[in-house]
Amino acid sequence: MRIAIAGSSGLIGSKLVEYFRGQGHSVTRIVRDRTVTKLGDPIIRWDIQSRTIEVEKLESHDAIINLAGVNLADQLWTEAHKNAISESRVEGTAFLSQTLARLKRPPALFFSASAIGYYGPQSPAVEISEDSPRGQGFLAQVCGMWEKATQAAEAVHTRVINMRLGMVVSSKGGALGKMLPAFRAGCGGKLGSGQQVMSWIALEEIPRIMTHIIQNDSISGPVNFTSPNPVSNAEWTRTLGKVLFRPTFFSVPAGLVKIMFGEMGKELLLEGARVMPKKLLESGYAFAYEGLEDALRRILKEGL
Repeated sequence: MRIAIAGSSGLIGSKLVEYFRGQGHSVTRIVRDRTVTKLGDPIIRWDIQSRTIEVEKLESHDAIINLAGVNLADQLWTEAHKNAISESRVEGTAFLSQTLARLKRPPALFFSASAIGYYGPQSPAVEISEDSPRGQGFLAQVCGMWEKATQAAEAVHTRVINMRLGMVVSSKGGALGKMLPAFRAGCGGKLGSGQQVMSWIALEEIPRIMTHIIQNDSISGPVNFTSPNPVSNAEWTRTLGKVLFRPTFFSVPAGLVKIMFGEMGKELLLEGARVMPKKLLESGYAFAYEGLEDALRRILKEGL
């Protein structure tokens, strides 16, 4: 296959480039930095703000993967940063989707990132599936608009997959990467009540799921990229401490999290939802990283 990836330099994008290359596919990177010239793959340049893209180079790709967007957790959610988060996802996805719709040969498949933030905060006892309605909050609002921005591609019969990603687990970055120094120092602990549910997915699982979807034409629309075994924040804390052989006596009060991180801390750290990968399970997908403890042991042992 010929696969083009926007956001190829991030944690997920880098893994996808490595994986699909290893499977013998041709990978093209859709990049915004005009100084980038030596990535080892063909390049398509684009600029969301000026709405320019090298359209002719997009022709004849079998699948497009869109991961582009401003990092959610790299700074506090000021109004300016919230606007940047929204615009980078919604405007970028809309522009790419509209461009695909104008191609002489639109791709058969368009994977576009979304997040389980779509569901907003939910009671720990409630199981959420792709059929569940959109929730409340900033992330839910952004995810709703983000997914609607793929409609132009869907209109030309491209199969669209809205990847509702859970918390991506990798020792190389993301949430786990940020947690490891504190936990390894024996300073790890639960956040707030610890009852909020963490619906997670191993980084290594993501390209395997995408391959499964490529091979199963019946799967389309929103798909929850989450393990079938979500855990509470308290259970996550205990499990990570156990795997690292470190105590987890500390606890960060919810009030302190809100003072330190504001709205971002509230939505990303103190709230959650028990999100289940209903479509994947019903389609027969077998998870390689199903339980948290085994997943963490493999990820940390192998540096994944």
